[in-house]
Amino acid sequence: MSYVEEMLEYNKKFVEGRRYKLYPATKYPSKKIVILSCMDARLTEILPAALNFKNGDVQIITNAGAVISHPFGSVMRSLLLAVYELGVEDILVIGHQDCGMQGMKAPKLLRKMTDRGIKKERVDFISSCGIDINKWLKGFDKVEESVPETVGAIRHHPFIPADVRVHGFVISPITGGLEKIG
Repeated sequence: MSYVEEMLEYNKKFVEGRRYKLYPATKYPSKKIVILSCMDARLTEILPAALNFKNGDVQIITNAGAVISHPFGSVMRSLLLAVYELGVEDILVIGHQDCGMQGMKAPKLLRKMTDRGIKKERVDFISSCGIDINKWLKGFDKVEESVPETVGAIRHHPFIPADVRVHGFVISPITGGLEKIG
């Protein structure tokens, strides 16, 4: 049985057993906080546990490196919706130690793509559309620099109101220890 089949079987039992009743919440985060963090699997449970967040307390947006790669991309759109539609008052940018985006270089990732069958013509096409693929796929050198850059991009965004507080942190994916940095 594949993992997806196991997941579907488990889900059916979860719903039939009404276990969802253990997680009551509305779409509005009760603590009026949205978190932008990394998609690293190590953070899935430790981040909410280390910060004492329960289901329904906060909105959590994850992407590679907890960065905003475009000021009008989907991450920024999600933050704006959290502010204007869900009543968020605080935005927390939480990067983490030992991030896979740290030191990421576009040529390395592009090589992996071609090794998996992506044709050079596709990469060239994206570049011809005005996308700087090297910038788009680039990681960062230090999370202690990346988080403040992302905090600044949010604070200075033309659609973020002045009364929304934006904070930056780095979390340990091992201990859950948190350091304020922006």
